[in-house]
Amino acid sequence: MDSVSGAAVSGQDHDREAVTGNIRQVNRERILQAATTVFADAGFGGATMLGIANAAGLPKANLHYYFGTKQALYAAVLDNILTVWLDAADAIVPERDPAVALADYIRAKIEHSRRFPQASKVFASEMMRGAPLLKDFLAHRLRDRVDAKVAVIEGWARQGRIVVPNPRHLLFQIWAMTQTYADFAVQIAAVLGVETLGPAEFAAAGDTAVTLILRGCGLTPPGVPVPAPGSRQRVETATQN
Repeated sequence: MDSVSGAAVSGQDHDREAVTGNIRQVNRERILQAATTVFADAGFGGATMLGIANAAGLPKANLHYYFGTKQALYAAVLDNILTVWLDAADAIVPERDPAVALADYIRAKIEHSRRFPQASKVFASEMMRGAPLLKDFLAHRLRDRVDAKVAVIEGWARQGRIVVPNPRHLLFQIWAMTQTYADFAVQIAAVLGVETLGPAEFAAAGDTAVTLILRGCGLTPPGVPVPAPGSRQRVETATQN
């Protein structure tokens, strides 16, 4: 085989490997998305590999090929969820303005609740079970990431750029305020008198969370309209009249 023919064959092999890799990635993502929905709806105990395969539109054998067991698939779903959540914290870095960084983080968390509500429900369910598969993650990977972000916030505080009594509890409050819009969406929608939470409700949630958190830290919320003092009272009075 001459060098030109050999190069052509090598290129074809590379192309086939790329296509195969893409197919595997697509299938893996389809399985993870379907599994997230099934685990959120049925819980770990009620979910089956056959049910997840049907939801993914793939043969059951594919699930075992990619993940082996239901427990391994469940662990992969949790890892996928937490990776996305942890990546959102990348907004919190020393060189950024605290108000902008925290606002970006809060809005990213709200957006995750809007786009991936089932993921939050799977995580909440795991916590309710005592986190049997996440104890090591919580004690190491999550704690390390939180420690790193706490160090950033403490640095801002030393510079007089933010007022935070306890940075760890600040992060806990952000998690609670944002994830509730995924975990308790039905309750919130009922109280708001809407069928489901839509873009307007999530935008209002983001504005409210940003305003409350940032003003509590002595910061001015970026990009949030600030009503004039007494404007709400004037609106209510005009409505009544």
